[in-house]
Amino acid sequence: MTPCSGLVAILPCRDLDVSERFYARLGFTRDPGQAAWQDGYRMLSRPDGARLHLRQAEDGGVVPERNPFGLYLYAEDVEALAAAFAGEIIGTDGPAATGWGMLEFALSDPDGALVRVGQPLRA
Repeated sequence: MTPCSGLVAILPCRDLDVSERFYARLGFTRDPGQAAWQDGYRMLSRPDGARLHLRQAEDGGVVPERNPFGLYLYAEDVEALAAAFAGEIIGTDGPAATGWGMLEFALSDPDGALVRVGQPLRA
């Protein structure tokens, strides 16, 4: 079901299948209502309501080493997600407490977009 209000990032990708598999590891699945004609576009969501759209980038349109895009995924399963990305986390071995009250970690997606995953620290 499409929400009546909200904001969804539309992320350009060099290879939609590779990107969809990466985001599936973060719990995203393709929306079942997506029309078959949308070959160059993927609508993904998580059971917690997080949504992300992927679009096929034009040739040369995404340069991973200089990708300016970034996403922040608020999730309640940060420890489990970090374990699924062991060895791929940027800068640390796992999620770390931040000065702004979050437990988080960072990844680079297949196109070099920064993906931070976090949850509020428990009091």
